[in-house]
Amino acid sequence: MAEAKTVAILGGTGNLGHGMAVRLAGAGHRVVIGSRDAARAQEAARRIMELVPAGSVTGADNGDAADGADFVLVAVPFASQAGTLTGVKDRLREGQIVLDACVPLATAVGGKPLQLMGVWHGSAAQQAAALVPEGVRVVSGLHTLSADKLADPAHALDQDTLICGDAKADKRAVTELLSSIAGLRVIDAGRLEASRMVEGITPLLIGINIRNKVHSGFRITGLD
Repeated sequence: MAEAKTVAILGGTGNLGHGMAVRLAGAGHRVVIGSRDAARAQEAARRIMELVPAGSVTGADNGDAADGADFVLVAVPFASQAGTLTGVKDRLREGQIVLDACVPLATAVGGKPLQLMGVWHGSAAQQAAALVPEGVRVVSGLHTLSADKLADPAHALDQDTLICGDAKADKRAVTELLSSIAGLRVIDAGRLEASRMVEGITPLLIGINIRNKVHSGFRITGLD
């Protein structure tokens, strides 16, 4: 097993954050659920511990969660991304990796989940990179995973996730972390600017799920 890491999940009370907490705790990592409301985060941690009794899951406000974590997973709706990162900016430190899972769905402005918003920086991940302090690195990923499937520890995963980032070392670190989750394969999709295209897969999958009443995943063939 990979070395246990401490992962702060900002937005850990939401669907994706909850599901990733279940899987990361199940893989032996220390998970800190972050929320603007520490009590709400602690309650979410308690529910996750019921699913993963052997795991290490605690709850805190976003700043305390980010402080000291090896990885900071941002799993909030896009409309909350800037405020969340700005709120913890003073608690992030050089060398930390922010794993951004935000997608600029049009729901942020009252639109449909099948549409993307234009982002001035190019993508949600590039916006995140512009918001974090110098020395904090951003890798994007987890845009194609079904939160419902993640939250069920009895469900065997067989999915890929595409990650984007500007430093190979950062992507290797994220790959090692996420690959500790059984059934999840991590694929390097290029530099952070490529996240604009990867984020666009999310509304496509949402449409497939709605039309077929499923919780579909994503898999690339032809790779070893």
